Amino acid sequence: MLTRSTLGMMHLMQPLQLLICVLATLAILTLTACTTPRGITSHPPVTWAIALHGGAGTLDRTAPPEELAAYRVSLQAALDVGRERASKGDSALDVAEAVVRVLENDPRFNAGRGAAFNEKGEHELDASIMDGATLQCGAVAGVRTVKNPVSLARLVMTQTKHVLLMGDGAEQFADAMAVERVPNSYFSTDRRRKMLDEVLRERAAVGPRSDAAPRNPRTTYGTVGCVVRDTHGNLAAATSTGGLTGKRFGRVGDAPIFGAGNYADGYAAISCTGTGEEFIRHSVARTVAARIAFGGQSLEQAAHTLVFNTLKKDDGGLIAINAAGNIVMLYNSEGMYRAAADSTGWQTVAIFEDDTK
Repeated sequence: MLTRSTLGMMHLMQPLQLLICVLATLAILTLTACTTPRGITSHPPVTWAIALHGGAGTLDRTAPPEELAAYRVSLQAALDVGRERASKGDSALDVAEAVVRVLENDPRFNAGRGAAFNEKGEHELDASIMDGATLQCGAVAGVRTVKNPVSLARLVMTQTKHVLLMGDGAEQFADAMAVERVPNSYFSTDRRRKMLDEVLRERAAVGPRSDAAPRNPRTTYGTVGCVVRDTHGNLAAATSTGGLTGKRFGRVGDAPIFGAGNYADGYAAISCTGTGEEFIRHSVARTVAARIAFGGQSLEQAAHTLVFNTLKKDDGGLIAINAAGNIVMLYNSEGMYRAAADSTGWQTVAIFEDDTK
């Protein structure tokens, strides 16, 4: 600080000496202002961030350790793909689609290969993708032979004026787009078949009501999803699912419904997993973003309200990311397959609440 005595001395100096003194004083003040105070750590800004989930319908804690380890390996593999592409500067849409494709190809998750069976022992898959920068979006429901439904959903967004295509129409669109096709049996796994058998036995015991709640939600629902903040600051969300085990009558859940199970805008990107009907009723994904935009809540406050106050216990969870690259991964079930990383080098892979990796 320039004191009165200092100024008096300057008045007596020659002009050149005065200039040198002023410059030296300004340099000292600048260095002092730019120095980080002791005890405060300076963190680099987040330039990209990514979160993904493999569903809230997890194995329980008593599952064999090798099974839980295999899920963590799968989550890490998907995360690695996302980290590599995000760090190279790929768009949020490209990263989200690529990560969900990895999860769709992994038979451990209820999306793509490994999808749940409907009541007839067949597979009907749903997916959606949304660009937070433009609100452009695309979705498909009830597809039966498309290997990667999330990629067909993106083509709905980019190649049509529509938002959602379903059933036979979506299959015809897949013909026109020449996307990779597989027989319906490609999606089948022994584990999902056992889940269907369990649900059908339970249904036979309690009656044929299609809305009867299963005793074990872990055997019936599951989804995969990814949310991304790219190096340009844009957000995107993608979600894919095989739906509810033993579903009837062409049931469609929240995964292809924008604002319910999937949503992205300039404030947040959200992908949900759980009991789809509840996420539809409460417009969960859109409400998270709206609470930020109109209610002034933080990402964590908004997501916490929806998961723990609006939804009921064991309804599921969500992952979300905001424009600053902050991430939340919340659930009210026993666990949620999840992973996340950002440009600072931080990353996590977890299933249960007390996971530390």
